[in-house]
Amino acid sequence: MEHALMNISRRKTRVVRVGDIGIGGDNPVRVQTMTNTPTSDVEATARQVVSCARAGAELVRITTQSPQHARLLADIRKRVIELLGRNVPLIADVHFVPAAAFEALKTADKVRINPGNFFDSKVFKNKEYTPEDYREELDRIEKGLAPFIEEAKKLKKPLRIGANHGSLSDRIMSKYGDTPEGMVESAMEYLRVFRDHAFENLVVAMKASDPKVMIAATRLLVQAMDEEGMDYPLHLGVTEAGNADEGRVKSALGIGTLLLEGIGDTVRVSLTEPPEAEIPVAYAILQSTGVRITRTEFISCPSCGRTLYDIEKTVNIIKQRMGHLKGVRIAVMGCIVNGLGEMADADFGYVGGSPGKVNLYVKKTLVKHGVPQENAVDELIALIKQHGKWVDAPIV
Repeated sequence: MEHALMNISRRKTRVVRVGDIGIGGDNPVRVQTMTNTPTSDVEATARQVVSCARAGAELVRITTQSPQHARLLADIRKRVIELLGRNVPLIADVHFVPAAAFEALKTADKVRINPGNFFDSKVFKNKEYTPEDYREELDRIEKGLAPFIEEAKKLKKPLRIGANHGSLSDRIMSKYGDTPEGMVESAMEYLRVFRDHAFENLVVAMKASDPKVMIAATRLLVQAMDEEGMDYPLHLGVTEAGNADEGRVKSALGIGTLLLEGIGDTVRVSLTEPPEAEIPVAYAILQSTGVRITRTEFISCPSCGRTLYDIEKTVNIIKQRMGHLKGVRIAVMGCIVNGLGEMADADFGYVGGSPGKVNLYVKKTLVKHGVPQENAVDELIALIKQHGKWVDAPIV
């Protein structure tokens, strides 16, 4: 019987269409990244979009600093289609310049705006607001947003409201401080305005460089939206996570924790590395949480003095030859101590039995005993074929 922990109940959301990609609802959790080329370099940006798409990115965000940069998205899209043979949904990333967001509605598949700096400023100035003062500020924001909302409606373009821990406005900071609660209210103020203007084609995100803050803010956002009857999809990411192990661990902690709670409809792993490097990490997080299975699941022991063969070399060989078997779980264990009991729910097992000999399992049943190690990988493949789990690797 499958344990209840294996079944993640995903938060129900509306579906938001970004180009030909659906976010939320019953769609898989989507993987996106962001280019780091100058947007003004159309060729370099288009080539990076294509490279990211080939690596598995389903949506790509592009810095859009001005109306001029926003207009270039049309040229970038055209070049992407020429190079790749298909469209890739492009997201315009806008800060500080509402005019760039207006222009991006014409050229992007989605526009991301930051409520901390779209119609607000951050000069680190604290101010005491009376209830009337604060209401006047909210009225000012609504007045500024209204024409943008109408344009988004007319062009049928979705938006992401992305609140960042590091760019909360002075107004929010003065009332809530540098807190997850402030992040949530920054987004909720905008969400209420959009809903009041009958626009709900929205995705929301809480970003922070500290995964604990990102997790807390996202949980609070879900609670606030549930209380107000909002069902917008959520984008997850730990921003400025860093590089190498640090960036991967922070991202896995923040994104993975929320995915295991059923929260999240699209993810981005933010690394100080080429954007193509972010994508396999995102898919690995989705795979490890069981939220989206796109490859073989491997279980292997760390090895010890009881290990009866070169397990590191063998794991790499098995991954190379069987890593394309989507949804198949293969355990590679060094000895019988770490064999049957530690293979968990693997479909197939490769276990050291005695020096130079390997035992092969289907589920928890031993089906081949004492297979010579030099033949064991081929025998494992034959076993997978025999049980109807084999497909040929795609030609790259």
